[in-house]
Amino acid sequence: MPTRPILVLQHVAHEPLGSLEAVFRQAGLRWQYVELFRQPMAGLEQLPLEKEAAGLVVLGGPMNVDQVRQHPHLAHELPWIREAVAIELPVLGICLGAQLLAKALGARVFANGRKEIGWYPIHTTAQAAEDPLFSGTGPSETVFQWHGDTFELPEGAVRLARAELCENQAFRFGPSAWGLQFHVEMTAPLIDSWLEYPQNREELAGLDYVDPAEIRARAAEGLRAMEALGRRVLPRFAALCRQRG
Repeated sequence: MPTRPILVLQHVAHEPLGSLEAVFRQAGLRWQYVELFRQPMAGLEQLPLEKEAAGLVVLGGPMNVDQVRQHPHLAHELPWIREAVAIELPVLGICLGAQLLAKALGARVFANGRKEIGWYPIHTTAQAAEDPLFSGTGPSETVFQWHGDTFELPEGAVRLARAELCENQAFRFGPSAWGLQFHVEMTAPLIDSWLEYPQNREELAGLDYVDPAEIRARAAEGLRAMEALGRRVLPRFAALCRQRG
């Protein structure tokens, strides 16, 4: 039984692990939230990754990676993420977490030409067939998106998935660090809560090309499709953390 937890950097209360909790529980893994929205510094510098963590998950959030005045913890996360990559700790960055991973590895993060919110197809690359997490996934997968920023691919990274509106959807850096621009961790309750969250409702009200009713109507079908991807990718990440823990 692993003794070390997976450390989870959480930027806002309404964006937790979602379906990853069940995956980690089934793998016999523990996790520990680092609630950056409650304690902006959260003692990051006092958490020895190599000795204390089985893995690192960096979750999403509505901020962008350069809003360090409003969210000072963002600047402190970068060296922490770099350390995790350097010691080959299993790392999974989701949405903002993928952007932070890319920035930590020296890549540029910038506004995408159009926000992706709702259900979208992504297309896996040839390199995905040999990836420890993505091997066996289909050529096209349905995922849930909620982002306005994107990133350049870090030098030396392997692109695993792309899409028409946003080129870089998934990448791996080194043997054990992955960035996913999309939200593979979504559940039906999470989708409902995000659509009702005041800040999100305000954002949606300003976008005439996003229909919250359509997102809800497609939720059951979309989640069934995305679960097929999640059943491959997420348990494999959990297995890497179990080996490390």
